[in-house]
Amino acid sequence: MTIKSIQAREILSSGGTPSLEVNVELNNGTVGIASVPYGASAGSYEAHVLFDEDSTRFKGKGMLKAVAHINEKIAPEIINKNADDQRSIDSLMVKFDGTNNKENLGGNAILGVSLAVARAAATDHKLPLYEWIRTAFDLKITEFRLPNPMIVAIEGGKHAARSTDLQEYLLSPIGNQSASENIRMGLEVYFNLKNVLSENKYSTNVGNEGAFAPDGIDSNEKPLQMLLEAIKRTGLTPGKDIGLSIDAAASEFYSEGKYDLAVEKRQMSARELMVYFEDWLNKYPILTVEDMFAEDAWEDWATFNKITNNLNIPNIGDDLTVTNTKRLQKAIDQKAITAILIKLNQIGTLTETVDCCMLARAHGMMTVPSHRGGGETNDTSMVDLAVAVNSGFIKVGPTRGERVCKYNRLMEIESGLGDKASPIGDQYSQIF
Repeated sequence: MTIKSIQAREILSSGGTPSLEVNVELNNGTVGIASVPYGASAGSYEAHVLFDEDSTRFKGKGMLKAVAHINEKIAPEIINKNADDQRSIDSLMVKFDGTNNKENLGGNAILGVSLAVARAAATDHKLPLYEWIRTAFDLKITEFRLPNPMIVAIEGGKHAARSTDLQEYLLSPIGNQSASENIRMGLEVYFNLKNVLSENKYSTNVGNEGAFAPDGIDSNEKPLQMLLEAIKRTGLTPGKDIGLSIDAAASEFYSEGKYDLAVEKRQMSARELMVYFEDWLNKYPILTVEDMFAEDAWEDWATFNKITNNLNIPNIGDDLTVTNTKRLQKAIDQKAITAILIKLNQIGTLTETVDCCMLARAHGMMTVPSHRGGGETNDTSMVDLAVAVNSGFIKVGPTRGERVCKYNRLMEIESGLGDKASPIGDQYSQIF
């Protein structure tokens, strides 16, 4: 089917600031709708998010300009194109933009169209989006291995004021054979964490991602201790039923060669930070780490990767790699990471995102599709992508509608696949 019409509009994201939604209609009346997130904490090399920069609306964060680019510039270029040919449509938009980071049209504008086209084509073929992604890109993956949940439990950094320097402390349930049971287990730990926080005189307010954002923590290690206590109170075995993950987002507290740990009132060199983190890796059941050093500190990443490799802990690149095949290839060449975080809006098209996932897969790397912190929407495309490429985890917050809809989608997919999905526990043993 060919594309009959494209219509975009401004909507609200999870932070109350605008995002955009795109409606693509095919010539047989089939419709695909998609919305686009953006991140409060974002790497420097991500695709450009086009804001209005009009201080009289939403403090300059409006998206009417991106909406206009879709309706007035992109739509005329791809109307009447074959919706089945996702790669050609995405390539046409990238070429039309003409910049390395999609600065002209906006990565948010391009991605909205890209995802809406994919959803329309999937609906037209009467396939769930995850199956259509495999078909559209001719992915040579036969089995389905559902991702484990990676649940943000305590957040700090740019996602929560007056909390930790590090951005996220996460629960990674691995002990059950089903995704839904792992989600249940992780959330029960999260509920017990609330009691642990209260007993330690910390607030149980939540941050951007629906995780706890306790004020007044004077140690970046303290959240690990409290998470461990919450796991034990739930009657689970740390490291077997459920482990911990860390996203430091170190670029956010890096400046002029030093890492500023404000809550501990000290600065560290890269080498000192490495020792600091290595101590945690030896003390706690940490399953994965992410962005432990600044986004351009390639040598430090490679050095730390040797440490995590020896401990069999996946070292995830996010700001370092920004879902970009060129940066991922550099990370592969320099042996800087062993896993990669995937965010659709970091690169701006479904095609480029799938290509990045498949490059990682070709090199034995785990992929982890992720939500965004400050500007998430109810779109669940990241979950279908994760299932399509057999990702190891999906990283999402534990509460708020725009977060839990991702887990609900994963459980819906699991229910639909039934016995066609391989046991989730087998996947974990292969990843680690």
